[in-house]
Order: sequence, then structure tokens, then C-alpha cells
Amino acid sequence: MHPVHIIGLGMSPADLTTTMQELIDGAQVLAGGRRHLAYFPNHPGDRIVIGRDLPQFLAAVQEAAAHKQVVVLASGDPNFFGIGPKLTEFLGPENVVLHPNITAVQSVCALLRLSWDDATVVSLHGRGLAALTAVLGRAEKIIVYTAGAETPHEIARLLLTPGLPEYRLAVAENLGQADQQVAWLQPAEAVARTFAPLNLVVLLKKPNAAKAPLYLGLPEAVLDHEAGLITKTEIRAVVLAKLQLRPGQVLWDVGAGCGSVGLEASLLLPGGRVLAIEQQPERVRQIRANQQRFGVGNLEVICGVAPDCLNTLPAPDRVFVGGGGRRLSDILAAVLPRLKPHGRLVLTATLLASLQAASDDLQAAGWEVEVCQVQVSRSRPLAASLYFQALNPVWIITATPPGADICKSASPSSLSAPAPAIRS
Repeated sequence: MHPVHIIGLGMSPADLTTTMQELIDGAQVLAGGRRHLAYFPNHPGDRIVIGRDLPQFLAAVQEAAAHKQVVVLASGDPNFFGIGPKLTEFLGPENVVLHPNITAVQSVCALLRLSWDDATVVSLHGRGLAALTAVLGRAEKIIVYTAGAETPHEIARLLLTPGLPEYRLAVAENLGQADQQVAWLQPAEAVARTFAPLNLVVLLKKPNAAKAPLYLGLPEAVLDHEAGLITKTEIRAVVLAKLQLRPGQVLWDVGAGCGSVGLEASLLLPGGRVLAIEQQPERVRQIRANQQRFGVGNLEVICGVAPDCLNTLPAPDRVFVGGGGRRLSDILAAVLPRLKPHGRLVLTATLLASLQAASDDLQAAGWEVEVCQVQVSRSRPLAASLYFQALNPVWIITATPPGADICKSASPSSLSAPAPAIRS
């Protein structure tokens, strides 16, 4: 097998070195996206065009390389959100030679006079906006490999969502081309603009958008909530441990209240999402106020009545039910079939009737059930000493599907295994 040369074109063929150009000129087969191949209209070699069927493309490159010299053309650096890792894995590292070049990240940051060593870079190819929401609020500088002409509009609309931190954005269009342009915009401006299909988005958090630090074990006093109706700090700690959250997972927080569990859970779900479901408008307001206070980007608030509003939500890896009331059995009946394989369900109950109903429903469904009781007493000053004031006991019910493997349940969802950003 001839070694396959994977060559990054940079922003255009003008960025090619002499060695790279000679390899392209001498190739018997050129492979890559239609846009890349169009740079070489007079090349005499055969052509392999990458399409939607990536395995077919990889197999075609392998077959051609058995007898011919193949060069694969890629954007920027093939190993940076590109085709390089996929080809290397498929063909074997001993059968590929990688030629890096200038990336779109380097190019746009040079144009904007920004450093990029402190930037968070995400690709939306194959993953959608969930990859961006996972880092919003936590990152000061975000560079986004987009997925077409509509992506800047979608990002701008996302930034206008109540509760999210404030960012300004720059949209770079047609980098390396004669009509290249870069412009700073406010989100409302970007929503109304039209963009070229080849674009990149840079987000900078506004200096006045500094948020309170989010951490595990938030005291109840720092959260907007109603008259003590909040999952207590100590209970939150046990609930989060029982959920066994992993990067990339989707968590439903059903009956979210003021959102205390979902907010802390967001710290444990890089690349994942928290969907906070709450039916009371005032509590929805509290969730959004808390979300904005701490700048949490990967939490989405759904104002609706469970289980009626659950059907259209993405399937969860984990579910926490902190409130179900009289509809608890209906909620469980709707949730259990939607949980992904090896999922986990955690509920809290303060009433014996709720504990019994939840346990009965879960056991009837064939799920493995574990119950623990958490009794918290907090110190209070009394004279020159302390006494302990007891809080109401809480039962925490953890349920897993029959035969669930704990190790497998720890596996992240597809969000944490990004697809290559293959620019064609």
C-alpha cells in the first residue's frame, strides 16, 4: 500500500508549501471535498469525492492507495477537527503522512488581533448547538466551527435566550478567499443578517457579564427560591452521587423547583445538557434567575406539566425527580421507557406514601431499587455552645433497569465523542 498523504490546504492553496504542492502535483488520485478538489481543475489524476457516507469514502481511499499514490485534501490542519484522525484510524498510522497547515482558528484570531491559546474551540458538525451550550458561561472566549449559512443565526438566537450570559460575536466569512470578511456583531444584529455558507463564529463574553462562581454544595441562601422549597445542600450532594453523572450525558430534572440540583449537575456534565422541567411560572423565573446569576449555559428550562411535556424532549441518560405529587406514577410510566440503556433514575421523597408508590411502581416495572434515608441535623448556637436542629428526613430512591452494568452506565453519550468537522 502506498502511503496516503493528508494535506491541509490552510485557508486556500496559497498557504501550501513547495513540498505540499509537489505532492499534490504528483498524486495519481486526489480525494477530498468538492470545494477542495475545485482548487485543482486541471489535475490529471482520478478523484474521490467525500460525501455523506464517510465509511464509503474511507474504503475508496484505501482501495485506491493499494495501487496508486493518493493525496487527501483537507481544510486547515487535518488533525484539528478534520479528517486526519478518521483516516489514520482506518488506514493505520503507518500508512498515512500528515501535513498540517494554518487553521481557521489561527486565521480568524490573527484578523481580529486575538490570542487563541486561551480559547475554547468547539465544532457543531454532527452535534448541533448542544456542543456550544455545554461551554457557554464557563468559557470567556469560544471559537465555533459552524455547519452552514444558518449557523450564525442559530448561535445568535441561542445567545438571546433569557438567563444565558452576554456575549458579542464575530462572524468570519470565506476565510482565505477574495471576498473574505470579518465583522463584530451583537446577537440581535446577527439574527437579521445573511451569511456565506463558509463561516466561523467567535464569541467573547462581555466584561460586565462576570457571574458568581458555581460550585458543588451551594448554600440555599445564595439561590433564589421560595420559602425554603429547595433541595437542601446535603441532600443535593447525595443525589448527585447517586446519579453518577458523566460527561456528555443528558439529565432530566423533573419538578426542578428553583433548579438547585440541575445547576450543580451542570458542573458534572461537560459536553452534556440539563433539562429543567417545572410547571410553576414563578419557579421557572427562579431557575432562570439562578441560571443567569451563575452563568450556566448547558441548562435549558422547560415550563410545562410532566409527564405531558416530556414526549418531545431528547432521551435522557439520567433522570432526577424532585417533585411529582399526585402524578408521580404517571411521570414514572412516561420516564422509564425513555431512559437510555444503562440509565439511572433518582427520586426524593419526604412522604411515606410517595416512597411506597415510587418503590411499588419501579419494582413492578422490573427495575432494581435501592432506598436510603438521609437525616440531616445542622448546628445552631445555644448559649456558649451548640445544639443540633434536625431537618425533615428525606428518602432517596435510586433505580436502574434490570441487568444494568454500572461500568457501561458510566459511558458518555455521543456528545463527548465529537464527529470530525469535515469542511467540503
